[in-house]
Amino acid sequence: MAQKKRLRNFIYILKEKVSVFAASLSFPRHVSAVRVSILRATTHSISTPPSEARILAVITIATNGSHLLPPACINALICRLHRTSSATVALKCLFTLHNLIVRGPLTLKDHLACYPSYDGRNILNLSSFRDDSDVESLELSSWVRWYSGVLEQSLSVSRVLGYYLSSSSNSKKNTHDRKTLGLSNSELFRKIDVLVGFVEQISRVPESLQLQRNDLVYEMVRLVGEDYRIVQYEIFLRVEELRDRVEDLEVDEMAELVRDCTRLKDSKEGLVLLFVNRKKNDSFWELIEQTKKEAATKKEEREGRWLTVKTSRRGEASELTRSNNPFLETGQLIRVPVTRLPRMVPTVG
Repeated sequence: MAQKKRLRNFIYILKEKVSVFAASLSFPRHVSAVRVSILRATTHSISTPPSEARILAVITIATNGSHLLPPACINALICRLHRTSSATVALKCLFTLHNLIVRGPLTLKDHLACYPSYDGRNILNLSSFRDDSDVESLELSSWVRWYSGVLEQSLSVSRVLGYYLSSSSNSKKNTHDRKTLGLSNSELFRKIDVLVGFVEQISRVPESLQLQRNDLVYEMVRLVGEDYRIVQYEIFLRVEELRDRVEDLEVDEMAELVRDCTRLKDSKEGLVLLFVNRKKNDSFWELIEQTKKEAATKKEEREGRWLTVKTSRRGEASELTRSNNPFLETGQLIRVPVTRLPRMVPTVG
């Protein structure tokens, strides 16, 4: 088995040398330089991620003047990703893409977010990826599927938030805070739904957690952890805002808030397993728990004031409520508007 693996690695090395040589001779020259830098960053060597120099080379060459280079870079990287059957190469392609999202200029990020072949959605499409050349490659394949899903969700979050996830996002905190305060309830829920989807994808971590000892997987998880920290902050802002508005929420909005908080709580176990040595951010989870309880309590109180029955001579369903009006007989019902459930129903005391 060891001899077979050595032979396979030797063949990979030869193929890579041939590919680099062929790419260096291709035309136009500026595109060939991009292809060569990507091939060198995404080799078959198992234990190490692309070096800092290789990542910077891809970013530098892809943004070196010509407007043709950014789309050529993204296209070459996606093609390399889709054509390989190696889990190691696929992970390195994804890791390079992640670095472009986090550290690359807008020209690169925008071409990735709007990749034309897939209309900017599901561009990675690796849900069925499987490298069964050996046991380790088979385990790495689950990380490829997981990581591609995380990056897809990251791009979806970027579309909804209007900016790309990166450490530089923290410099925009005050701006984001002010924008959140001015959002409608529906807009807040729309953004929370995508943000929670990102957290859920992270929590679906592969069972082969021991592979985090692999330097490539370790660096990959580190980058994902940085994105998660930013997303957690964005969720915190919006949940806190909705908690302040809970008295004015509709019943269905309260139910949605409870569902979102439940989805987050259900994701916590996977997050703890993945980020076992990272800061737990107890204040975040306390907010989620308290908000869920408050929204559930208010929802129950609001629903307790109403009684839905099937009535009317025509057999249609109506929203009815009991009234303590002293001029009505015991058990008598009055019809009220269904457009607004809360405190708008007058009572006569």
